[in-house]
Amino acid sequence: MANTVYIEYDFKVSPLQPTSDILIAELGEAGFESFVEEADGVLAYIQEKDWSEPILKDIEILKNPNFQISYQYKEIEQENWNATWESNFNAIQIGEACVVRAHFHEKPNVLYDIVIEPKMSFGTGHHETTHMMLQHILDHDFKGKSVLDMGCGTGVLAILAGKKGAKTVDAIDIDNWCYQNSLENVERNQCDYINVYEGGASLLNGRKYDVIIANINRNILLADIPIYSKCLNENGVLFLSGFYEEDIDIISKKCLKAALKFEKNLEKNNWVAVKYVN
Repeated sequence: MANTVYIEYDFKVSPLQPTSDILIAELGEAGFESFVEEADGVLAYIQEKDWSEPILKDIEILKNPNFQISYQYKEIEQENWNATWESNFNAIQIGEACVVRAHFHEKPNVLYDIVIEPKMSFGTGHHETTHMMLQHILDHDFKGKSVLDMGCGTGVLAILAGKKGAKTVDAIDIDNWCYQNSLENVERNQCDYINVYEGGASLLNGRKYDVIIANINRNILLADIPIYSKCLNENGVLFLSGFYEEDIDIISKKCLKAALKFEKNLEKNNWVAVKYVN
């Protein structure tokens, strides 16, 4: 099967923060699906089939004189991704109990050792949102629970939920490469109780869960929160991330309309991960 062709944008930014975070959020809404944060900026990836020359016309931060951003772009095939992520991927420790690493890192002495090969998928634990969602999962009791990881990316959140004792775990992503990558990582971590599906919220019709995890961008969350609410069992829990602290109010209002109450949030570099209960 031929490799999917991606367009790689190499953004140089100043100041590095919050420029990089704002840029990544806006690019995510424009269809970019993978990012590598570098010392002087961001590498951003979008499939060639989803790309056109005016792709950046609605990226507001590029028009803001308070931020200095330059960029260039080129085609890149999936087979070239390994060298990119291996050169940037350091093992990540979350608390005392969990490490997310690649196969070439030394095996750690922790309770939850997760081996991820991200390739073109999002979710290695490096980004604030994934890191905080992993923290939420570590702090929550998953024993015997049914779990949904919506927008699963690499599958890392589903894998940790499973390792923490979840009875069943569904991992769903609309992107084929994330779907394929999650299948690989589920097998890599010997989590054969995790079911991986390719698709969107339409797959949730008739499904019920004790816990739903969704680390996606704000607009998708706002559209799908009512669906998540219908899928939650009594005393269910919804963990959401992929948005900024200033977005908590609009997200919480949408959740409240869907009979979900704010319980607590984590915050890191203005990104948040919020827990809601029904």
